[in-house]
Amino acid sequence: MRVRTAAKLTFLCALVALTAAPAAFADLAVGAADDHPKSSPEIADRFYDAMADVGLTENRITLIWDPARPTTIVDRDSIAHAIDAATARGVHVTLALYAGRARAFTDSPSAPGAFAHYTQLVAREFPQVKDFIIGNEPNKALFWQPQFNANGTGAACAAFESLLAASYDSLKAVDRDITVIAGGLGARGTDNARAAGNLSISPVRCLRDIGRAYRASRRTRPIMDELSLHAYPNSSSDALETGYPWPNAGVPNLARIKQAAWDAFYGTGQPTFEEAGMPRIPTRTLKLRLNEVGWQVSIPPGSRSAYTGRETVVTTDEGNQAAIYGNMIPLLACDPAVKSVLIFNLVDERDLGRWQSGLLRADWTRRPSYGIVKGAISAGLTRCPGRRVAWRHEYRPVGVHLSFSAGARARSTRNKVWGFVAGSDESAHGAGPGGGSQVEREARRGLGPGRDAAAEAARTGPLRLRSTSRRRDEPGAEGDVRRPCVRGRPLTA
Repeated sequence: MRVRTAAKLTFLCALVALTAAPAAFADLAVGAADDHPKSSPEIADRFYDAMADVGLTENRITLIWDPARPTTIVDRDSIAHAIDAATARGVHVTLALYAGRARAFTDSPSAPGAFAHYTQLVAREFPQVKDFIIGNEPNKALFWQPQFNANGTGAACAAFESLLAASYDSLKAVDRDITVIAGGLGARGTDNARAAGNLSISPVRCLRDIGRAYRASRRTRPIMDELSLHAYPNSSSDALETGYPWPNAGVPNLARIKQAAWDAFYGTGQPTFEEAGMPRIPTRTLKLRLNEVGWQVSIPPGSRSAYTGRETVVTTDEGNQAAIYGNMIPLLACDPAVKSVLIFNLVDERDLGRWQSGLLRADWTRRPSYGIVKGAISAGLTRCPGRRVAWRHEYRPVGVHLSFSAGARARSTRNKVWGFVAGSDESAHGAGPGGGSQVEREARRGLGPGRDAAAEAARTGPLRLRSTSRRRDEPGAEGDVRRPCVRGRPLTA
């Protein structure tokens, strides 16, 4: 009965998606960020067969640059086979290029130039690949050091800007149609130069520092075509809509990333994100790639023998993971700024000290999320089934901490999307879409008809982010639809 009901509801979801979504907009790409295809030709074939069955269309593969061998493509043959096998099955490959040592770019003045040359070698070696991510979580000490200067100011993201710019120019020299994707920014940072551990910079402040370095360089060309965010939850026990306090950002906080990019780059040669009310003419705008997303789960007894080690983090259960992934797809499909979302990984890592957030367990058995994601894609929910997100930059963003005149508004702060409840493998149960939150409806009314975002942008300067020591001044936005700000002074650093 459950499977028949799931099939019926999936069909209804498909009908709504096909009738409600505007055909002019591209579908959300759903895929994986997984290096399993590099393991062997046999694993690559099995991996891409699973992708095809689910309906996943993109896989991100990493290439680690070794400064000791700056012109060597490590694991070249296995990467070539992984790309060829993906191409044969119609899977789009994105390559992520970054250094294997956190101090690779700061210990040697010549390293950034050598890395930029390496990106050209990779682009020429694999001409069928057109999407390249430069860097991996440069706002975390695990991948970039130092994170802070001696005086406590941010160092990593400002230094990353020059590496990104050099890589952009190198890749465009090979093929102007190559898409250069920036950063793979980590979703959270401490912003504390004296932290005992986890030295890191929040994504909002990382973008601020990148923008300051870009402006100081007086560069007139862009440094990226798209921006990558690793939109993990703060804890895998968090709900999809939980998100982060400002200035960190997860799936429900993408407005903060858009606003931070506008603050950093408005009025420069670097395009920012599309805004509601922009003239309907061809224009360059940023796109957002969520190149790593995942909720880690506990391992059922029947699969435990496939894993080694011990779990080190709080996990969720497999049914909850499935519901989150099922809801995430139509939610992100309605954001025109989001181009793709990639689940990390498709197949779990065996070491429990690493990541177990895939659709397949380490023994390749299917989790409930396998069937849920497959059902969402087959139902057409990669095309927005409801009202699309309408974002505009803000002079003073509205934060979730701010009070509203009516208590009901404060209690209703989330958008309703298709609801999935996971049961046994391959089963799904759907519920109808909602019409958006009270906050969202109030925001749309406040924006009013005919507001020209370009004119609004011309009247206001970039936002200078204020310290969060006083929470009532926090310039964080919870949703992607914002109320117009009242007149006031700029926020100061």
